[in-house]
Amino acid sequence: MRRQKLRRTPRRRSYYWLAAGWVLALASFGLDMGQWFKAEAAAQKDLCQEVTQSTAVLSREQLAKLLAIPERSEKKTVREIVETPYCTLPHLEVRAGVQAVREAYPLAFDPDTWLVVLYEGEEYAGYGFSVQN
Repeated sequence: MRRQKLRRTPRRRSYYWLAAGWVLALASFGLDMGQWFKAEAAAQKDLCQEVTQSTAVLSREQLAKLLAIPERSEKKTVREIVETPYCTLPHLEVRAGVQAVREAYPLAFDPDTWLVVLYEGEEYAGYGFSVQN
């Protein structure tokens, strides 16, 4: 007996392409939504938890001195330069099992830019800049 080949009709092929298109569209939509939620979470992490000194700003001179301090110096070394922060930010876990405290200082010459100082315990662990919009 001879087997007959089943031929796919063009109509059936178009259904496959349509289904594949829907799957790709839904997958890309899901990926875009994931990126949106990550961006929202990143924006939320730089919101003040508590304003400690509403008039605190960081001058150019203070910024220059602070940037010269090596990481892992004592916290009191940094506090001799910057004193009380504008606000505290939510804690982070930069290294596994170590809570990092963050304090924000608006720049006197650019109030929309904050210097964020990071402490791990009583050690200065570094800094970063955060642009507020």
